[in-house]
Formats: sequence, structure tokens, C-alpha cells
Amino acid sequence: MSQATHTPADVTRVWLLLLAITGLTTYLVEWGSVSPAVTTTAALCAASFKARLVILNYMELRDAPLAWRSIFEAWNIACLCLILGAYWWR
Repeated sequence: MSQATHTPADVTRVWLLLLAITGLTTYLVEWGSVSPAVTTTAALCAASFKARLVILNYMELRDAPLAWRSIFEAWNIACLCLILGAYWWR
């Protein structure tokens, strides 16, 4: 496995992006003027994207072999699609 090449600035950028996504999601849920279904879909997509950021950057999967990264990416997309499919199916 290769040595991680992330600088403190990279970690800080990812953290600030996570904060911004959290703030945007909170705004959308609390004060957004869109339907609950759209809000729920946006929140679930944001959660999936945030999980991707955390696992790739803080758990250093970005530097892992392609097979491991591909498995995670497929799992993340599959989970999001299954949850959204179950939500919209109702």
C-alpha cells in the first residue's frame, strides 16, 4: 500500500466541504420551500456523498487498490439506489 499524500490543507478542505453540505441540508430541511419528497431525496443524496468523502479521504480508501475502491463505490451507489427506490416506491 502506498504512503498517504494528503496534506493538512486537503483534510481541512474536505472538512469544510462536509460542513457546507451539512449546512445546506439543514437549511433545505428547515426552511426550504420544496416538497418533503424532494427534501428527503436531497438529504439522502447528500448523506451518500458525505459518506463517500469521509471514507475516501479520512479512511484513506482513495489510496487503496482499485478493487477495494470500486467495491466501496458500487456499495455506496447500490445502497443509495435501494433506499431511494424503497422511499419512492411507496
